[in-house]
Amino acid sequence: MKIDINENIIYKISDLANNSNVKAFLVGGFVRDYYLKRPRKDIDITIIGDAIKFAKTVAQHFNSKCVIYERFGTALVPVKDYQIEFVGTRKEEYKNDSRNPIVTVGTFEDDIKRRDFTINCLAASIQKENFGEVIDLFDGLDDIKNEILRTPLDPHITYNDDPLRMLRAARFAAQLNFTIEQNSFDSISKVAKRIKIISQERITDEFLKILASPNPSKGLAILFKTGILKYIFPELNELAGTEIKQEGDKKFGHKDVFWHTLKVLENITPHTDNIWLRFAALMHDIAKPRTKRFNKKTGWSFHGHEDLGAKMQKKIFRRMKLPMEQLKYLETLVRLHQRPMHLVGREVSDSAIRRLAVSAGPALEDLFTLCRADITTKNPNRSEKYFNNYNIVLQKILQVQEKDKLREFQSPVRGEEIMQICQIQPSRLVGHIKNEIEEAILEGIIPNEHTPALKYFLDHKEEWIIKYS
Repeated sequence: MKIDINENIIYKISDLANNSNVKAFLVGGFVRDYYLKRPRKDIDITIIGDAIKFAKTVAQHFNSKCVIYERFGTALVPVKDYQIEFVGTRKEEYKNDSRNPIVTVGTFEDDIKRRDFTINCLAASIQKENFGEVIDLFDGLDDIKNEILRTPLDPHITYNDDPLRMLRAARFAAQLNFTIEQNSFDSISKVAKRIKIISQERITDEFLKILASPNPSKGLAILFKTGILKYIFPELNELAGTEIKQEGDKKFGHKDVFWHTLKVLENITPHTDNIWLRFAALMHDIAKPRTKRFNKKTGWSFHGHEDLGAKMQKKIFRRMKLPMEQLKYLETLVRLHQRPMHLVGREVSDSAIRRLAVSAGPALEDLFTLCRADITTKNPNRSEKYFNNYNIVLQKILQVQEKDKLREFQSPVRGEEIMQICQIQPSRLVGHIKNEIEEAILEGIIPNEHTPALKYFLDHKEEWIIKYS
């Protein structure tokens, strides 16, 4: 069987290999993605011989750089939109306390069988005599056809040697919508604790790839069912479970927050590729287990979970080594995700509308995308009603936001002007005065314009100085 290779760059590398008397093979993701009809920009090439030497030849031909990783015996050559990695055939041995293998020279078969899944064990020759011929030592083509993730060797050994492969299994399942073969799934469950030897950076990288996939809920469900989630994201794992209380002839229960959260993520995924909005869907109810209370008359409540959930984000971001520039966005969405609900189906003041617009700021429309995704009722009439109400509220907010010039809202009377008029230095008093002006605008007492704001400030200046001094 042969694959039809259309990339001219591979033909050129084939010529270079032939001229250098080197045997070269396309391996892994490139061949897999050919059969899956996915875009192919990362090209992995296995060399029988000196891979780094050949990579330098390729880099010189394309007038590109050659990034060498001596420790692993690999080299990366970027050419236009392609990232081409060269590696010599090798075999790997692992110690129990590390996922970093001891690498030695091996045969072509050694190199193939060290890979994580059979679908990544596929290879294709780029030698002149059999260009494009596929080598399938572990029935990877059948597994692609059957949409199965299976390890080429004993799965217990595969995952125990390199626990990161457990996260990769969940990631490929989410990206490709494949099913993890049962023996493989069971092995992950047995060695799940081994994930603790993996660095946080690698764990977070795989987690975010799951979140960015077409079906992130599937990947996260696998992490939960195999027991990995409790080691890599305990707060998310704690959402699982229900509790029922009996009071007289009444039973009070609550929904399983973990599966509700995955449903919200499933709802939001088709509407955004923004990984941080998807992350907000995971985080919106994260504090419910810590705010859960039972009342004999009214049942279960989770009062304040949105505020506590927002406060929890900093600790989560630091532990998971997430980019801190996204923290404020997450805090805003988690803190406000209940707020639009309070504006639904009732007469609300323009003041309440203004406050939500200012609090949400540039995240306003993302907030409503999250709110819509949070509608998980199975009653179609109720669902349609909620959607319509949210749309009405959003349109009203956008109108008020535009009318009152609330985008990037702040006091029209700036700090420098306040200090000059009051003859004061930078201090908390300046901030308090600006806040008083902003509150007056939000309450509709004055318009969001400099002249009326300045007059309001001058009228109340003495009062505020006494109040805050």
